Amino acid sequence: GLLRSDSIPEVGEDAAATVGMAETLSEEEQDELRKELAKVEEEIQTLSQVLAAKEKHLAEIKRKLGINSLQELRQNITKSWQDVTSTTVYKRTSETLSQAGQKASAAFSSVGSVITKKFEDVRNSSTFKSFEEKVENFKSKVGGSKPAGGDFGEVLNSAANASATETIAEQTEEET
Repeated sequence: GLLRSDSIPEVGEDAAATVGMAETLSEEEQDELRKELAKVEEEIQTLSQVLAAKEKHLAEIKRKLGINSLQELRQNITKSWQDVTSTTVYKRTSETLSQAGQKASAAFSSVGSVITKKFEDVRNSSTFKSFEEKVENFKSKVGGSKPAGGDFGEVLNSAANASATETIAEQTEEET
């Protein structure tokens, strides 16, 4: 009574533990269990054979339909993506990111408007106008035969073009 264990040994359990249990069973119980063991092993073998036949049949059907591994992978990925996009978490996250994007876009737009307004304010200031006037005077003195006038933007463009021309000339000299 006290030595008898009613638990069923798990697959891979120590063989010594199962031997002790077999000694407590009657000869008739052992025969019955051996028959049941043989029956279960036979059923497993039959199921394995049926599964192998079904897998072979499946492969043949796919071959006839022209379905290959790459197409199956694409279908699985598409199905998985559809499953993901239909989840509540994905929908909430998508909505949150969309709202965040809209808010960021609005913020950048307002920052751009503020910067543009500030540039306009600076350009219309008396200090800038005085600076622009001095640059135009300098340009007319340096330019010589060029007519006086033009706006500050033209002066900056001509300075940028001259700088770019000098850089290209320096690179050409270094290469030769």
